[in-house]
Amino acid sequence: MNKTHVAIIGAGHGGTSLIEIFRSDPLVKIVGVADIRLRAPGVLLARRLSIPTTQDYKRLLRLKKVDLLIDVTGNPKIDRSLRAFKRPDVAVIGGPTAKFMWQLIEARIRDKEEIEKHLREYQALYGLYMREVQHAIAEERTRIALDIHDGLVQTLVGLNYKLDLCSELRQKDPAQSQALILEARELLRAAIEEARQVVFNLRPLHFDRMELLPAIRSYLKTYSRQYRIETDFKVRGDEHWIPPRVKIFLFRIIQEALSNVQKHAKATRVGVDLTIGKADLRTTLSDNGRGFDLEEVASHPEKWASFGLKGIMERARLLGGTAVFDTQPGEGTKILIRVPLDGKERLLGEQDSSADRR
Repeated sequence: MNKTHVAIIGAGHGGTSLIEIFRSDPLVKIVGVADIRLRAPGVLLARRLSIPTTQDYKRLLRLKKVDLLIDVTGNPKIDRSLRAFKRPDVAVIGGPTAKFMWQLIEARIRDKEEIEKHLREYQALYGLYMREVQHAIAEERTRIALDIHDGLVQTLVGLNYKLDLCSELRQKDPAQSQALILEARELLRAAIEEARQVVFNLRPLHFDRMELLPAIRSYLKTYSRQYRIETDFKVRGDEHWIPPRVKIFLFRIIQEALSNVQKHAKATRVGVDLTIGKADLRTTLSDNGRGFDLEEVASHPEKWASFGLKGIMERARLLGGTAVFDTQPGEGTKILIRVPLDGKERLLGEQDSSADRR
């Protein structure tokens, strides 16, 4: 299995947290850590793990085998240098996005007894907090690999088993052999559908044009066909008012909300209503499912996270926006998302040019 080769700039709390996470991830290999401080905690940890270290972060930019650069220093000079870095085969994560990512990770790994659970959760979801428009595909590699391993590969393994059994029974029991062939055909159809979904997830937005509305329509069409849930999409306003980063975050919010509907709501219909103005955009996501007790769920952090509500609120907050939930048991669920589009939709913390050096 191909690994994602990661280089980390900054070896303070943020860099150390990332090293702790990635060291146990079978899909990731850390190829370098940079920090001007020789005794930085992340540098010492990297040396113990035989990970190459350097005081000059620019050496990491020259590595031939690197897929992802993560800067957690908060240094404006380094941030500008990385923005000017042009290698289409390398994804770059920095600034407030990286700061938020490592803060979230660090909070999740404090409880050592829970670390294995957090590692599994992060392995599936860490791409949520590493969004940069030009490199969203690279950031999804781990999640896509897990989708293939846990979904498509398992389906193909089952298909292979049924075909082997069918071959054994072809002469002994033709009727059962024929039944197995029919089952294998159904598995093959499922594998084809899973493969299509994986391909779509690799490039949900057409990045050379950043077309959000066609991506939403395509996703809803696939979603409806796969889960037998009727979808309705209404849009008002001009997509060109939406900055690229907002398009990425909004698409992921819609994905998260609809995933929750499929997993928890037992709904037969879901609607997406998008209104785009010059000052802000408003998105309403509604379903006719069973709803839930919002106060009861909000009082239990594990339920809040498992229902996907935390991820939706965090994404909206990163854009300077809000997410409001309206639901009652038996009355369906409505989510109201508002994001400013007046030039102030910078990621949370982006205005702080004196971020802590990590």
